[in-house]
Amino acid sequence: MDTPLTTIAVVGLGTMGTGIAEVLARAGREVIGIDISEAAARQAVASLEASTARAVRRERITEQERRDVLARFRTFSDLRAAADAELVIEVVPETYEIKQQVFRELDAVVSPATILATGTNALSVTRLAAESQHPERVLGLHFFNPAPAMKLVEVVSSVLTAPPAVESVTRLARELGKEPVAVGDRPGFVADGLLFGYLNQAAAMYEANYASREDIDAAMKLGCGLPMGPLALLDLIGIDTARTVLEAMYSASHDRLHAPAPVLGQLSEAGLTGRKAGRGFYTYDAPGSRTVVPDALTPKAGADAVTGRTVSSVGVAGSGTMASGIAEVFAKAGYAVVLAARGQEKADTAKARIAKSLGRSVAKGRLTEEARDETLARISASGSLDSFADVDLAVEAVAEDLEIKQQLFTTLDKVCKPGAVLATTTSSLPVVAVARVTSRPEDVVGMHFFNPAPAMKLVEVVRTVLTADDVHATVREVCVKVRKHPVDCGDRAGFIVNALLFPYLNNAIKMVEEHYASLDDIDAAMKLGGGYPMGPFELLDVVGLDVSLAIEKVLHSEFRDPGLAPAPLLEHLVAAGCLGRKTGRGFREYARR
Repeated sequence: MDTPLTTIAVVGLGTMGTGIAEVLARAGREVIGIDISEAAARQAVASLEASTARAVRRERITEQERRDVLARFRTFSDLRAAADAELVIEVVPETYEIKQQVFRELDAVVSPATILATGTNALSVTRLAAESQHPERVLGLHFFNPAPAMKLVEVVSSVLTAPPAVESVTRLARELGKEPVAVGDRPGFVADGLLFGYLNQAAAMYEANYASREDIDAAMKLGCGLPMGPLALLDLIGIDTARTVLEAMYSASHDRLHAPAPVLGQLSEAGLTGRKAGRGFYTYDAPGSRTVVPDALTPKAGADAVTGRTVSSVGVAGSGTMASGIAEVFAKAGYAVVLAARGQEKADTAKARIAKSLGRSVAKGRLTEEARDETLARISASGSLDSFADVDLAVEAVAEDLEIKQQLFTTLDKVCKPGAVLATTTSSLPVVAVARVTSRPEDVVGMHFFNPAPAMKLVEVVRTVLTADDVHATVREVCVKVRKHPVDCGDRAGFIVNALLFPYLNNAIKMVEEHYASLDDIDAAMKLGGGYPMGPFELLDVVGLDVSLAIEKVLHSEFRDPGLAPAPLLEHLVAAGCLGRKTGRGFREYARR
């Protein structure tokens, strides 16, 4: 089984099968494409012709190389065409019955040395292998869509798989320019095992009417740097496919976070399976199109008739990185800003930090010296909250401790003028608990900026059951003026971003605890397979393990779901003082500065 894999059959010429065939043919392999549908085979050939023509136009390959690629791809309708293949990759519909039938027929056709690979991301490779005459040659080879572009390939071994078969396909993946990650046999493997739990929670969040589909997707793109929002991604994957994957994950884990959200079943049963159907969470201009068109759920411009209060001056309470960043954002947008800290020295230090930040922008050509000087002139540093007497908007950005925030809001209630909007930047604490310590809870709202505030475009606008309509409108209007994207959230733990992000991070830690995959493999899988800007362990170490643990505890306390309980490994690292980059050690070790 350790022979070079030069002739490879791909069974199933849908989108994924066609993509895999293209990758193989471009890499010099003889590719036998097999599909019972002649239309699918013709479409696969047309797709390869179109993609190679684009490559020629872009001068990535020559016309002769294009002809050679096309000559290496032949299509058939009968599995007997795979007789001479050294590797067969099946990418047929995601059911045991169909895949097992393919493997039974292949057993009678191919050589005993031929490797049989399943492209499943939800079904048990072990169960598929057990039905084969030669289970030792069966493994999983999970490409990601679109296969020509995505670098990750998960190589899945069952307890029956022979090591030489794994070595052969791993070497092939590298020769194809892919990054192979070795994983064991469990539903979803690494990337989808983490991704689909997150997608499921996003669907449940939408179903609960907590936030609009547009706000959920915008929050995860702008707050986490993801290439697509979760609901748009579900439409791309196929809602029926996602439901199948989640059912398989739930049957293995019995974790309620993997139980498919009812809306996934409802949409699937109605035939609203996403882009391929022309409608899923969003509506598209045609089946298979990526172009979203307005529908009954699309927000209408000017639908909110409430006018916000006038804001010309802003107070920012705090002296840390977040407070400085928020003050910089407001001052750049033309607001008069009072930056108040516990003592004049701390306030002056915070303003100096802003000056350095603006200086870096000047050095990079993003800001003129004149604009820098004007921005700094709009900021006055103060050692007392008494300086907030005339501000129209007071923004709190102090430590994430409820008692500290309540004390500060008690003071703001006394010093701020009637009608001033009082905003907290909390990322996990109940906004209403802060509002209730004031005599004007209707004026209190959440305004959750993301770090670094000058760069991150998202602001979660959190209204409590007591927040006045014009206060909510005020904050949304201000966000637009400071060039941020506001998304509406209710007052519950985690809001949108943290409520979806931290269970995903927690599940990544559980994978390591269970010795399913390494830190490096999990980080690589999510970056290469999910398009994440950082792997989960890179992100945890940046955020801080103590901060992450605190948020996990708040989520678990609020929702009381066992699946949200912080992973013991996270608790142990925090107890040991390993908090991430800031201490030089978290999940990884870092050089001390």
